[in-house]
Amino acid sequence: RFIAKPCALGLKVQANGPQKAQPNAILEKVFTAITKHPDEKRLEGLSKQLDWDVRSIQRWFRQRRNQEKPSTLRKFCESMWRFTFYLYIFTYGVRFLKKTPWLWNTRQCWNGYPYQPLMPDLHYYYMVELSFYWSLMFSQFIDIKRKDFGIMFAHHIIAVTLISFSYVTNLARVGTLILCLHDVADIVLEAAKMANYCKYQKLSDLLFITFAIVFIVSRLGIFPLWILNTTFFELYEALGNFPAFWVLNVMLVILQVLHCCWSYLIIRTAYKAIVKGKVAKDDRSDIESSSDEEETVSRSKTPHSTIATNGTGDANGTNGYLTGGTCSEEH
Repeated sequence: RFIAKPCALGLKVQANGPQKAQPNAILEKVFTAITKHPDEKRLEGLSKQLDWDVRSIQRWFRQRRNQEKPSTLRKFCESMWRFTFYLYIFTYGVRFLKKTPWLWNTRQCWNGYPYQPLMPDLHYYYMVELSFYWSLMFSQFIDIKRKDFGIMFAHHIIAVTLISFSYVTNLARVGTLILCLHDVADIVLEAAKMANYCKYQKLSDLLFITFAIVFIVSRLGIFPLWILNTTFFELYEALGNFPAFWVLNVMLVILQVLHCCWSYLIIRTAYKAIVKGKVAKDDRSDIESSSDEEETVSRSKTPHSTIATNGTGDANGTNGYLTGGTCSEEH
């Protein structure tokens, strides 16, 4: 409110939200009490009742749905907050870890376990990260809705459980390595979003490609070769088999599966960027619900020369999308 918003307005970020639908008591009642996506039969009934054509009613429902979406200003402020946190906590983590022996030799994570002292810096690092992931798990229900909501929700549960479990069982040394490794890619991602909201498209594209490289290298390369190697093999060699060994590794494997899912989405987006020449959207973390854009509009009784999937019959569509094409919103 006091930092991000003035920065956004100074960078000419659009403060207004989507266009609001014109007030209509009948349609509003249908929208709030019955359905936000009326079928063909209901559309025809409303058309006769209001003496509107079907396309106008479809357009009203689309505008009403979009009306609940957040403005670019709100999205910029959310990204700036996360960028600030990730940058701070990653910097803190690097400064802390470079003084520790287990950063350079992961076998030191298990030296003297479980009688390892809990240093104040490590305790602070853990508490701040745990607090942040708790906040994400609750705030995602009121934050911007995204396509990967389910994956993100699972990730937050795993993150909170993993941080809490590793802290309670004193497996915090390897936990600090995992936390630091996960924060680095998110810094670049949030920076790419902010550049996109400011309409610095070339900078946004460059940052997104950088994010894709950093994410894949850190999550599909360093994480299994560095983290999973020490938790599976070095831990077993040092301490043998014990219950916490299996709990820790099961959660880390689930986390790696989520990494693979996100990597697929990122690679797909990067491929589209190379083919089309620019990054249209990021499927991993900044795509809002696509139900509106993927809606298939039924043909009305009035003949039209062209029927568009977004419910418009003009050459370019009344909402600025090409007729017959798939609607995509730039984020």
